Amino acid sequence: MLTNLLLGTALIAATVVIHTVGLISLSHMIARLVLWFRLHRHDFWRTLAMVATVLGLFAIHTAEVWLWAATYLRTGAVSDFQDALYLSTASFSTLGAERGPAAEPWRLLIALESVDGFMLIGWSIAFLVAASTRHGPFREGEHF
Repeated sequence: MLTNLLLGTALIAATVVIHTVGLISLSHMIARLVLWFRLHRHDFWRTLAMVATVLGLFAIHTAEVWLWAATYLRTGAVSDFQDALYLSTASFSTLGAERGPAAEPWRLLIALESVDGFMLIGWSIAFLVAASTRHGPFREGEHF
């Protein structure tokens, strides 16, 4: 159990760092993209800025999910990368793997990934709402 808690804490810390750096980078990239292409002039272009934001968020989450998957594979919780990636994606998204391929001793670690994913997805949603009013087609007071 202690191994699960320590490893889970380290992975949560790592994903928070990935998320923080990713969101800072994404916000700078989107701001430059909006100014460079003058996307703020029309709702269609603002919508494209939102598409870029969502794809950036997806890339950040992908890195986090792959980190957990690599850990499952390295610890022997699963035997192949496809199972590790499925388990990680299902856990991170809080979908849960019904009959997961993971070895019994790693259940706590998998549960910790679900808590981590829940928090990071919530953080991303907050970022997306803020971006939608700053760069996207939605305006505070008009749409909200």
